[in-house]
Amino acid sequence: MSTAVLIAAVVGGGVLLLMRRLFPRRKAVKLLQYPTDTMRGKTVIVTGANSGIGKALTGELLKLRARVIMACRDLRSAEDAAQDLKSQAAPEQGEVVIKHLDLASLRSVRKFCEEINKEEPKIDVLVNNAGIYQCPYTKTEDGFEMQLGVNHLGHFLLTHLLLDLLKASSPSRIVVVSSKLYKYSHINFDDLNSETNYNKAFCYSQSKLANLLFTLELANQLEGTEITVNALTPGMVRTRLGRHVQIPLLAKPLFYLASLVFFRSPLEGAQTPLYLACSPEVEGVSGKCFANCEEEELMAKATDKQAAKKLWNISRRMVGLAE
Repeated sequence: MSTAVLIAAVVGGGVLLLMRRLFPRRKAVKLLQYPTDTMRGKTVIVTGANSGIGKALTGELLKLRARVIMACRDLRSAEDAAQDLKSQAAPEQGEVVIKHLDLASLRSVRKFCEEINKEEPKIDVLVNNAGIYQCPYTKTEDGFEMQLGVNHLGHFLLTHLLLDLLKASSPSRIVVVSSKLYKYSHINFDDLNSETNYNKAFCYSQSKLANLLFTLELANQLEGTEITVNALTPGMVRTRLGRHVQIPLLAKPLFYLASLVFFRSPLEGAQTPLYLACSPEVEGVSGKCFANCEEEELMAKATDKQAAKKLWNISRRMVGLAE
């Protein structure tokens, strides 16, 4: 027993030391306050709305009287999340609609978009939030490396297939959730699908860089329209995104305690996407990236217009949009 405690202390101490080196102690995040009717009459799609940032964002939008379409792969989890949000809501709140969307299946994305385009008269905001983090090597239904397929290509097709409705609903907004971990990768155009080598950390970072380049090129494509598109990096947030990360059993309790100190809550992580979804301060702003509700300066590789255009064209071919 004493040996186990000693090992736990050593491993846990190592985890805490690593966390302190990687992440500074988090600052308190000021929660945004908007008039309760801010989003009344507006319809918002949030992917991955059943947990984490997506669920917290949905709750905040409901408080502002929005009609939120929770686009989720796990319908049971989405129903539980919706019920939980309703139980916490005030007597008057927005409306929740749950729809199935599996971003690892282009067939599912197309079916979802067909239903939205047929059933919804307008879409005011699309929030591309869902993601997968450092999973073991697997492929999507269409043969794409899972992180690239879900985090980038699934949302790429989703956004394209909803563009006409977003244009008809303008002024409208597209919000893309990226990550500061984009800094630790580049776009490997020679092996974009990781066929010859798979590094799960690199592939996640690559998919988040792809989000930023997608935002850059989409903003260019939409110039002159009343659709804006902006990205954000939410910081380190306590969500289920890291469920594939292997942590030694004895270190898990200490890692959890450390996350309470160094990581943001989902509600705190939802503040910047909420800001981009409804703040009048970013009306007309497009092609930017935000952190802590302020514009963020990106590394050169995330503002490379040639790389953004190249990735755009390749992505169109991969999802079957190119002629």
